[in-house]
Amino acid sequence: MGAELAIAGWAGAIGQSGAGFWPLSAGRAVEPTGDASLARAASRGDRKAFTRLVEAHKRSVYGLAVRLLRDPEDARDAAQEAFVRAFQAIGTFDAAQPFAPWILRIARNHCLDVLRRRPAVRPVSLEAPVGDDEDAPVRDVADENAERGDDRLERAETASALRRAVGALPDNYREVIVLYHVEHLAYADIARVLNVPMGTVMTWLHRARARLRESLAGVDGVKP
Repeated sequence: MGAELAIAGWAGAIGQSGAGFWPLSAGRAVEPTGDASLARAASRGDRKAFTRLVEAHKRSVYGLAVRLLRDPEDARDAAQEAFVRAFQAIGTFDAAQPFAPWILRIARNHCLDVLRRRPAVRPVSLEAPVGDDEDAPVRDVADENAERGDDRLERAETASALRRAVGALPDNYREVIVLYHVEHLAYADIARVLNVPMGTVMTWLHRARARLRESLAGVDGVKP
């Protein structure tokens, strides 16, 4: 249970990580119940309808891409390519099914193609993005409600440990953790994205959590 709570906090932190990497304006979020009608309109050539679908799902697609590719620039390119492919294939979308698993499956397949084309040896940045702005002005007056420095450090160290633990998971386990805890997809929708039986999704998720509990044992801020 403790690992799940830690994952929830980590998911909230990275859920906004794609905001600065997308060239489109933020706009209003589209209600999921409108996806089917927007997809039908897009299949008739309505580009504005498809743009609204992009606005509704761009952060989820980018979030999945960045977790699979572990590179913000590659993830941005992959997310854009995923939406291009989705627009080209929009006529094949079954409006009776949810749109999110369909677009995430397209994004996942493209990311796997990108990974297969990567050279065997690739430089990897060990620095994780943080929310603090180093250029922000320093406060002259102490804020009694501000988080203590040692509390912030402990929270950052816990989040860093969790990122490393999730990153060390096998690809299939990491994907189910991201899709369930970050994208909040149901088991059936994750099964559609990964093209595996729902029972397999549940098994992978159970095993992934067990590995995280083992990896995070003894880490401050994470209960066993």
